Amino acid sequence: MKSIAWVTDSTCTIDPEFAKENHIYIVPLRLIFGNESYKETIDITNDEVYEKLKVFEKAGSSQPPIGEFIELYESLKDKYDEIIAIHCSSSLSGTFHNSIQAAEIAEATVVGIDSQVGAFPFREMLMHGITLQHEGFSAQEIKERIQPMIDNTKFYLIPANLQQLHRSGRVSGTQLFISNLLKIQLIIRFDEGKILVDEKIRTAKRAKQRLIEHLKIDIEKIKKVCIMHANNMTLAQEIKQEIAEEYPIVKIEIMTFIPVVGILAGEGTIGLSWINNY
Repeated sequence: MKSIAWVTDSTCTIDPEFAKENHIYIVPLRLIFGNESYKETIDITNDEVYEKLKVFEKAGSSQPPIGEFIELYESLKDKYDEIIAIHCSSSLSGTFHNSIQAAEIAEATVVGIDSQVGAFPFREMLMHGITLQHEGFSAQEIKERIQPMIDNTKFYLIPANLQQLHRSGRVSGTQLFISNLLKIQLIIRFDEGKILVDEKIRTAKRAKQRLIEHLKIDIEKIKKVCIMHANNMTLAQEIKQEIAEEYPIVKIEIMTFIPVVGILAGEGTIGLSWINNY
């Protein structure tokens, strides 16, 4: 089995101990409040993020500096047989491009994978990749086997606040205006790495039901579903109970969204994700 280093970012939600045991190197995104910058999951906790969101009108995030990636690749290129760089959607963050460019500067040979998502499905791809590595697959073979997971991922969310998504260019001004004027809930989905408005729903209760209805369409094709929330455990538990009562055989996980999602979509955001059989 070839030795493989995994380079990823903090949106993967991988446990630090698991990362250390499996040669996964996590480069954190930056969270920005005013003139202050924090390394996601390292310099600031989820609770601290939401406290700061109450104080700072403008908050944002940015990809890791390219120099951080260059330094990492310099340290890895002679230590491992192969390197895999797997990152959050390149359509939403410059992290993937920074990482690949840094590898070229460091003259490190890297197999790059754009997960086209973040959070739960991203973590599942990475963990599946580790399993494939232990089975003896090469970096390129692992990439080819992860691609069907990317193609079969479903990811929906109901943002609690569209202001930050609008500022970042991910939601149009018209969508923001209509949502605020009519108190409409937007259901957003990932499509080939991009965020698209899937539906406009008049009530929060109906929006929650639509998430579950989307899941029902694919329920025969999945083994596991993840409910993600930005400091909204009460709603996450409600959704879990509804799914569990109707589909007791499906494994259900509740995951707290990474801080960058709280910044972009607001405290209270809820999401649902699964990967169809591939």
